[in-house]
Amino acid sequence: MQMDIMTISQTASYLQVCEKTIRRLIEKKELTASKVGGSWRIKKTDVDGYLENNKNNN
Repeated sequence: MQMDIMTISQTASYLQVCEKTIRRLIEKKELTASKVGGSWRIKKTDVDGYLENNKNNN
């Protein structure tokens, strides 16, 4: 099953980083997210876009 909407935990697992890193990216507006019922939700397309935009920054 393809995930179109992910939680912070799922996003962190997908990017192989800690949840704190995802929260920091959201806070700095580097990763687009929406609050749903008090929890952050991130579109997979936004995560993939973030990866594409930052792949040469290493």
